[in-house]
Amino acid sequence: MQAECIPISALPGTTKLFRDFAEGSGETTRVLRRWYPQDPFGMEWAKNAPVQGAEHREKLANALREQVTAFGGGEAALANVEKLRSGAAAVVTGQQVVLFGGPLLTLLKAATAVRKAQDATAASGREHVPVFWLATEDHDLAEADQAMFATKQAIETIQLELGADQPRPVGEIAVDDGSGALKATLEHTSELLEWAPVADWLREFYEAPNATLASAFGKLLTRLFAKQGLVVMDASSREFHLLGAPVLRKAIEQAEELETALLARSAELVSAGYHAQVNVEAGMSLLFLISANESGVQVRQSLRRSADGEWKAGAKTLTTAELLAILNSEPDRLSPNALLRAVFQDEILPTAAYVGGPAEVAYFAQSAVVYEKILGRVTPVLPRLSATLLEPAIAQVMASHELSLQQVLEAKTAEELAVRLGARAMPIEGKRKIAAVGNAMDAELAALTDYMTAMSADLGRAAKVSGSKMLYQMNRLRRMAAAFEVQKEASLKKHAATIMLNVLPEGHLQERVLAGVSFVARHGEGLMELLVEQAGQECPGHKVIQL
Repeated sequence: MQAECIPISALPGTTKLFRDFAEGSGETTRVLRRWYPQDPFGMEWAKNAPVQGAEHREKLANALREQVTAFGGGEAALANVEKLRSGAAAVVTGQQVVLFGGPLLTLLKAATAVRKAQDATAASGREHVPVFWLATEDHDLAEADQAMFATKQAIETIQLELGADQPRPVGEIAVDDGSGALKATLEHTSELLEWAPVADWLREFYEAPNATLASAFGKLLTRLFAKQGLVVMDASSREFHLLGAPVLRKAIEQAEELETALLARSAELVSAGYHAQVNVEAGMSLLFLISANESGVQVRQSLRRSADGEWKAGAKTLTTAELLAILNSEPDRLSPNALLRAVFQDEILPTAAYVGGPAEVAYFAQSAVVYEKILGRVTPVLPRLSATLLEPAIAQVMASHELSLQQVLEAKTAEELAVRLGARAMPIEGKRKIAAVGNAMDAELAALTDYMTAMSADLGRAAKVSGSKMLYQMNRLRRMAAAFEVQKEASLKKHAATIMLNVLPEGHLQERVLAGVSFVARHGEGLMELLVEQAGQECPGHKVIQL
């Protein structure tokens, strides 16, 4: 197994905020410390984890033990729950529950939490436990109901087509609607996984009686990281909401103050040349209300505040007193939004650090003000392992063309990559002639432009325009020659398509598209150990891991 590190800035779609967070230095780091107080690549955070009271720890451990047992957790996970009971800290990560475990990044998050917990235990002398928080209260069913697999020629999207005409918490949605779609989908997915053991796990968890998106996802993740003792938790229940109720109460009582602070922080980010991950508007709140509709289905609606101090969830109007009464009697009906979720989570758990992807890191720049006002501290956020896994056959093809991942990312499309392969495959004599003409043209055009500019500024501008047109035509000849090589050598086009399909599927990083279970199917449970090993801090960028 080999691994190399490439800079985050080489990746498609990364924001300036996350690039500076991962790679910043000097003045950039100083600016970011206003929003991220802790160094994400040091270990100082491991020595500052909060300590919760014994009564809180007891209630937390009892709720976690029941849930871990329901998810099929083994000795390692149950032992970690007992460590939390005894005063251990937590390294937390999380994600919305997604069909069949979702994309590879799910495994990367979990592996990073495991590794950081191990590192923190060694650095601080205090036990740290990895916890995976299931975002079961989210209501983006379209995103949750899909898993994507690379076949030999295309990306295939698998869906149960569960459907929901209203914004329901996705975790509670049953995976079997009685139509037979689940059985057929599992059969086809098993074929895509070539009937590997993980396919049996999917059938076991998704065909279990009364299985939901949350229960099946939780069981799968628990099984995958059984050896590492990952504690998987679904905090949507009353028990966990009671533990987190102080945060929900402050989100209601300090709503105006929190809104003002968030508006100021968003403006501060934008003025510094960054972006605000969440659009904050006047009248917004940090909460959703979950209520049964006329059909008895639990619907999640955002709570907004009106100018007269009332709260609205859809067509329903509530006073602050009525909302607090709901919190007192039915705390699980109040759900935190993206900016409050981490704060709610860290009221429940003794969190030393949160492991997040680029979007979550951006959330923390805004939610830091919520942390300060509600908890009086800001939890450090650490970047998860970002990685591309190269199967042996793909690595061999790339090596045969002397291609690096960075060059593949620069090409962006299979067509462009094929042209680049064609240019490399061109006979030496042809390459020399094209290079000689190109170099000579560059030199002569530069000299001519300088001469014309000395005569007249207008002539100089005209020379630049004409020169650009000549260079365009020269580059067009290069591409035509390369395209001819592609047509002549059909394998180049096939190789380019195969590489792109597996490395940059649909123009996105592999980790964001391809199902994590597809890699587990080919490499077994040892893959999780490999990812934990690779989740160290020696690479602050993106890892290319040859399997």
